[in-house]
Parts: sequence; structure tokens; C-alpha cells
Amino acid sequence: MNPARLLAHFDCISDAPDAIPRLRRFILDLAVRGKLVEQDPRDEPASELLDRIEAKKMQLIQGGKLKRQESLPPVGKDELSFSVPEGWQPTRLAAIATCLDYMRQPVNSTEREQRIEGKSPSELFPYFGATQQQGWIDDFLFDEELVLLGEDGVPFFDALRPKAYLISGKTWVNNHAHVFRGILISHAFLTYCLNTFDYKGRVAGATRSKLNQAKAVDIPIILPPLAEQHRIVARVDELMALCDRLEAAQEERERRRNRLVASSLNSLKNGVDADAFRDHARFYFKHLPRLTTKPEHIQQLRQTILNLAVRGKLVPQDSNEEQGSELLKRIYCTRKYLRKFASLDIDELESPLPEIPPSWTWTVVDQIAADDPNAITDGPFGANLKTEHYVTAPGYRVIRLQNIGRGIFREEHRSYIDRSRFGRLSKHHVHAGDLVVAGLVDPHVRCCRLPDNIGPAVVKADCYRFSVHAQTCAGFALHYLNSAVAQEFAAAHHHGMTLTRIGLGNFRQIPVPLPPFAEQQRIVAKVDELMALCDKIEAQLTTTHTDSRRLLEAVLHEALAPAVAS
Repeated sequence: MNPARLLAHFDCISDAPDAIPRLRRFILDLAVRGKLVEQDPRDEPASELLDRIEAKKMQLIQGGKLKRQESLPPVGKDELSFSVPEGWQPTRLAAIATCLDYMRQPVNSTEREQRIEGKSPSELFPYFGATQQQGWIDDFLFDEELVLLGEDGVPFFDALRPKAYLISGKTWVNNHAHVFRGILISHAFLTYCLNTFDYKGRVAGATRSKLNQAKAVDIPIILPPLAEQHRIVARVDELMALCDRLEAAQEERERRRNRLVASSLNSLKNGVDADAFRDHARFYFKHLPRLTTKPEHIQQLRQTILNLAVRGKLVPQDSNEEQGSELLKRIYCTRKYLRKFASLDIDELESPLPEIPPSWTWTVVDQIAADDPNAITDGPFGANLKTEHYVTAPGYRVIRLQNIGRGIFREEHRSYIDRSRFGRLSKHHVHAGDLVVAGLVDPHVRCCRLPDNIGPAVVKADCYRFSVHAQTCAGFALHYLNSAVAQEFAAAHHHGMTLTRIGLGNFRQIPVPLPPFAEQQRIVAKVDELMALCDKIEAQLTTTHTDSRRLLEAVLHEALAPAVAS
């Protein structure tokens, strides 16, 4: 690999998901296929190395240091995933390494802590398991370089597979790893082979995947000449050191970018005056494509937009417009269905109300609900609506928790009931344009608007219908309920031991800032415009990641081409 060539392209390819792990995997894949260093015809062929290994094994057997093994079947062509390079030889793990039998007494964490308590570091030894070092112990089983192969399937690169690694010196190994001592081979090269092997069909288990010893020793290994093994290990070490440097540079760049994003968004949220806010906003949106490189950046931006919107910092106020307090009075005067409404009790709030523009007023969810006895209602509980009442053919839609996204109605998870059942649940009917709220919190309250094509529908348990008054903009209520401001108020009313809920009564009492109606409409238009921009950036980000992944593969192949044997 040409490091300069790779570094020249790294700014582009590092945006690919898992760029560094993919690079490390690619290096190992090439190493075990004979495409990382050139073959040397002067090297002792692997077939002769295998003869020497067999002779060494006979010496160990005759000296009583190794048990006689059963003859191994040759490696079949169907077991080879690539063509065998010149001078290499297919064999099996048991032919080139001894699987060590040892006392596999499990040492649990409590016992280990008791045994090492009060002992100095010089008295302790590393404790290894299926996923590398797992602590320290005051005893050791081995005192040499060995290869461990975990018997548990663990996430490694982009697949669930056993992981192999080297140990050396005085160590203890628990009962979740197979221990191998190589015979006249490079232990490091053996770990490359084991970490790139496809374990499909060898790792099995009903509840937890396992690689037993019989399946492990039978693993096919394509063995290079010993001299080439050492050249490969040296090259891999060099390239992995390069990966370390690239990874450190990438992490530092991401830390700086994350700090800049956090600082910029914080400045937007907390601008001290209109001029400062405009300066922060101008800076952020000027550099938006460079700042938003991760999905979480987009999510942070969306929340910042909502936060600004519901605190009166997204669009200018107009002093000629009707005040929010006057709007609230007018809503009450137009009601036909008068009842006892929830009211705002500032003394009962666990956190103070955020500052809002003078033309706005604070109220609660209940006071901006539609003039309808069922404007705020939950779904039917118990026997009124059960899964057995669903019908397979399309009928009347049931709105479930799975359908309620944060600002988005999710069309999947469709359920229906028949006309008869729908008629019995008239209190729970919902209509296109209604807001629906997830009362079951995970971890936030979620709200979305029902689409125009939803047709007659009902809400299910833990789903709330919220029909907004005609004198209030439903879009503003939607954005507010999905904002961090509303989430903070709702969090004070969460309850439940295993499942966290906000009760319908508490939902009615969530404080709501109420701007003039015309300003609500301007806010919704601006939020929709900025959310569309977020959607565009998010789509572009996905495209960029896809292009970066393709470029990564192309650069890797091109950079390694000079070292590929023909």
C-alpha cells in the first residue's frame, strides 16, 4: 500500500461508515490471500514446511509431549474461498497447531475480585477470555506466546464471529477460549487467518452461538512459506500503525467538529440579542454542509430549529398583530361545549417557564383543544379493542404506537377493524389532520399529524387524539409537542415502573406558549422550510456516505495494486 496515496484521498473516504475498520479488514483479507507482499520463488514452499511440521510433531509424540492425532481429511476445493498462491499449501488448523488441554476452572468476577484484593500489580497476571483481556488474577496457566480463539460469536468487523488474538507471558485463560500453540509457524499470521475466516456453519447454538473444539481444529488454513509469513506480519504491522494514525486524526477531527456543532447550536439557542442571533445563524447556515456530517448532527439541528421556533426566535414579531392573550380569550368565547378546563399553575411547575416574546402568552394543551367533547381522548382499554378484533382485509384503520413518529406518521404496522367494532368506539374516532400523541414514552413524548388519506380510524390504548382548535395552528402545536421545551414539561409527569407513561390528565396540563395566530402560521412555514432543508441534507449525507464507501474500495484496490501478485 502506498501511504501517501491513501492519505491524499483519506479526507474523502473517511466519511464512509466504519472507514478505518473496513480498511483494517481489507488489509487482513489481502494478507491471507497472498496479495499484500510479493511471493519469492527462493522461499521454502509451504508443502516442505508442512513436512517439517509433521516431523516435529512426531518428535513431540515420541517424547510424550503431544498426543497422537487422527489423520485429517484434505482440504476440499469447496472449502477454498480464493485461489491458492504459488508456494502456499492448504491444510487444517490441527495440522499446524496444537489445541492445548488445560484446567478450565471458571473464575467468576466476584471470586476474581476477592483473590486480587490487596495484592500489588506485580503479583497479578492478565485474565483472558473470548473477547480479549477481561481483568487480572493472582495465578497463571501459561507463560509463552499462544493464539486464543474465542468460542463465542462476538461482533468483529461487520459480522458476528469468534475472535482470535495473541497472548504472551504469564496469563490465565477462562473457559470461553480455545488455546493454540503453533508448530513452526507465525502465531501472528495464524490470527489473521482465524480473524478473516467465515465461520458460517461452524458456530451454532440455540440461545448463544458457540464454536466447539472439534469444529475449531478442522478450520482450513492456506499456509504460506514461513519466510513469507514473517514478511506479511511485518507489512501488516506497518499498515495497522498507519491505520492507528489515520484513526487518531479522524477522531480528533470529529471531536473538533462536534465541539463546533455544539457551540454553534448553543449560540443559536442562547443568542443574547437579535444581532447576535443573526450573526450565529449566518455562520451556522453558511457552513451547514461541513458541520452536518452525521445523522446525529441533523437530529441536533432539527431540535434546535424547534427550540427556536417555540421560543419566538425563528421569525420576527409584528406589533400590529393580535396578542396571544387576546387570542386565548377569543378561543374561549367561541366555544359551544363549555366544561372545566385545565389551567396553568406556575407554582406547581418543577422548572420555570422559558422566556417568550411579550406578544405571546402561556396556556396549557387543554385550552387550545378543539370545541369537541372528544378533542382530547385516549384509545380504548381492555376488552373493547383487542388484537383478536383485527381483520385481515382493509377496513377501519387502528392508529397504534408504532405509527406515531416524532413529527412523522409511519405507514407501516397497519391494523384494521370492521364496521361493527368501529361503530362501538365512536369516542375514540380520529380524523385526517388530527394530532396523535404517544402516551407511552420511549424516552420522549412523540406527536404526529394524521395524513389526509387516513380515512376513518380509531386510536389504540396509550395513543391520544389531540384535535386542535380552529383558531390555533395545528402545525405549531405539533412542532411544540416535539420540541425539547415540551419534553421537559412532560418529563415531570412521567410515571410507571416498567413502562413510562404520561397520563391523559397530565397531558392536558402541559404548558404551551401561544403566539398570535398569524405568527404561528409564519413559524410553521419557516419550520417546514428548514425541515425540508434538513431532509435534503440528510439525503445528501446518505449519498455522500455511499459515494465515500465506493471511493474507499476503489482507493484501497488502487493503492494496493502495486503489491498484488499477478
